[in-house]
Amino acid sequence: MNTIRWTYAFVDRPLGRFAEAHAFWTAVTGARLSGFRGELQEFVTLLPDGADPCLKLQGVLDGAGGAHLDFSVEDVRAFLALATGLGAATAADHGDWAVLRSPGGQPFCVGAWRGEAVRPPVVEGSRLDQVCLDVPPSVYDAETAFWAALTGWESPAASRPEFRVLRPPAGLPVRILLQRLDDERAPSAHPDLACADIGATRARHERLGATVVGRGPHWTVMRDPAGGVYCLTGRDPGTGGLPTA
Repeated sequence: MNTIRWTYAFVDRPLGRFAEAHAFWTAVTGARLSGFRGELQEFVTLLPDGADPCLKLQGVLDGAGGAHLDFSVEDVRAFLALATGLGAATAADHGDWAVLRSPGGQPFCVGAWRGEAVRPPVVEGSRLDQVCLDVPPSVYDAETAFWAALTGWESPAASRPEFRVLRPPAGLPVRILLQRLDDERAPSAHPDLACADIGATRARHERLGATVVGRGPHWTVMRDPAGGVYCLTGRDPGTGGLPTA
């Protein structure tokens, strides 16, 4: 039985640039900040109006940051048993929540579901709805098998052979994209936004301080004011799917 009841995307940015990060992402998503949490005030949730949150920010002390997934479940202990049985390692167990790493080294979290049910709306033609896991080729097959088994989600055909999509049941706000890297390097992750018009969204983000890093067939790679990479993708913000025509 699938116990995942809600999904969060975590955007991780250097703690020294945390103010730049949350100023940008609140503007992009039309959200407001919760109170800060943690010993270093390093956690904050982005609160949308009239809906439940699905995006959190974390200030990190080491590295440039990235992104990770956070699953809300009915039974944390059962989910932990499932994940470790599939090959995940527990990095920190706090009882009602835990930090884990996938067999390929991707960090993710699990916590107790607190009744979240209403996904945030599309804002200015875009919606943050995906975490892309960037996976080295040597562990790509094992990682896709792990995440598919862990979530039990559907895996429709992707637009390109180096991608694998894991689409959650209707109503869950964040889906997973696995991308096979061209070379062997450390695994990483980044958030993706579905955009009705990539050009218009890019221009808006540039006005908010982001810069263009590169372009692909259906996406534009951006860097936010805190130095982190994310993508604008040409997908329907309502459904998450690619255009049919």
